[in-house]
Amino acid sequence: MAQQHHALSSQESYNPNHLLDILLGKMQLKNDAALSRMLEVAPPVISKIRHHRLPVGASLLIRMHEVTGMSIRDLRDLMGDRRTKYRLSDAQGRPKPEEKAAQAAAAAAAQQQQPQQQQQGNEANPSTGNYAH
Repeated sequence: MAQQHHALSSQESYNPNHLLDILLGKMQLKNDAALSRMLEVAPPVISKIRHHRLPVGASLLIRMHEVTGMSIRDLRDLMGDRRTKYRLSDAQGRPKPEEKAAQAAAAAAAQQQQPQQQQQGNEANPSTGNYAH
């Protein structure tokens, strides 16, 4: 079976074992099984990270932050992840065409209702005018 490597593992400085070892020491745990219990992940997840078959994902990084109180930046530094920018594809974050059409329709409907509400408000609260006393 060919060993799979993720893109981050191609960085020379990337070493998730260092991060895991620091966490074991900081939390005074005996082994990876205890670490997996503390982080509430399955033991194979820790093993796959140690063998560079699985990257330390965002959710696991956040969990490490919650358990240890260490900053995300410090945790990333400990494993050698020195990236400062995250490249997203142009498609990410962009609304889908049908969502765009629905948003445009909702905005048009809101604009049509706004003058109607103002007109109704003026009829409901007529000016008091000048009354003779």
